[in-house]
Amino acid sequence: MNMRIALIANSRSKEVKNQMISPSLEKKLSEGNIGFDLFPTQYHGHAFEMIRQFPIREYDAVVTMGGDGTNYQVLNGILKYHGDKQLPPLGILPVGRGNSFARDLQILSIEDGIAALGRQATREVDVCRFSQDHDAYYFVNLMGFGFVTDVAQTAARFKQAADFSYVIGVFYRLLGLNFHEMEMEIDGNVISGKNCFVEICNSRYTGGSMLMAPEAQIDDGLFDAVVLSPLSRLSLIATFPKIFKGTHGENPAVRFIKAKTARICTRPQKILLPDGEIFGTTPTKINILPRLVRYFA
Repeated sequence: MNMRIALIANSRSKEVKNQMISPSLEKKLSEGNIGFDLFPTQYHGHAFEMIRQFPIREYDAVVTMGGDGTNYQVLNGILKYHGDKQLPPLGILPVGRGNSFARDLQILSIEDGIAALGRQATREVDVCRFSQDHDAYYFVNLMGFGFVTDVAQTAARFKQAADFSYVIGVFYRLLGLNFHEMEMEIDGNVISGKNCFVEICNSRYTGGSMLMAPEAQIDDGLFDAVVLSPLSRLSLIATFPKIFKGTHGENPAVRFIKAKTARICTRPQKILLPDGEIFGTTPTKINILPRLVRYFA
């Protein structure tokens, strides 16, 4: 085999059964000269915990088979427990509901992910760090709060609908649309007042194919903050379809801000949504760590 990978797999994936990967996937990896040790998750958050004692230097790459949430757990485990070491490159075999971050790596399928491993060409990627009390956590896709978190909480109840679950979430949450007070200091400039949602975007997509931050780049040393001011239900309904083409910025309630740091407070506290995971609350501080990790692309 040309390379040996640690394959951390979401055990809810159809590619994993009885603690083994499917014969078809095993064949594809073998044909790509990729050897692997399989580490299937047993519960939510298991990927983060198993990396604590992980023999990271024994592998040419650490690869997740899941969605944005699985990648988030692996990234945080690696940076928390092994961040002081030279890290192997990371890979993604996308089998999740959204797979938003993988799109910026031009990985749209398992076959794309295996091909990227076979080429052994990596891309340096920025990582965003955010605070919770005195602890630090990380994301590479995006982190939001407000209406977007409400939508994600609803979408999680309709996982069988895949990408369409987010559409269901949007229209359901429109019924109880409300706004919160926010103060955000972003690269020294202060934005305050009523707010619908904020997305801090390192990459472009959310919810699968929604082009939330069309100008974002994963290696430019900046995040793109998407700030939505209060608007009517009718205006939100009219703007929502435009997000699939990235033209939602035509609505004057939408602002895009490129920055390196942000400090966010809200009233009331709002739940955070880093890389599709419902975790943490405001207040929080965010800063970008340029080209901290490498991903196969």
